[in-house]
Amino acid sequence: MEEKIKEALEKIRPYLQRDGGDVEFVEYTEEKVVKVRLRGACAGCPGAQMTLKNGIERLLKEEYPEIAGVEGVAS
Repeated sequence: MEEKIKEALEKIRPYLQRDGGDVEFVEYTEEKVVKVRLRGACAGCPGAQMTLKNGIERLLKEEYPEIAGVEGVAS
């Protein structure tokens, strides 16, 4: 499952990089939560939570409905 999540994140990465940010996969928990770390401009962006929920989480859940959610972790 981790490889599938990483592949899906690769689809999102260009959009984040266009705005000076990036996303890094951290882990997929037993609770089916994907943990990611936002990098670059995304790390301190006031819209980071919206990016996580409305962008990254939405895309991952569309592709893999078994995912319970996405959480950001600090650097």
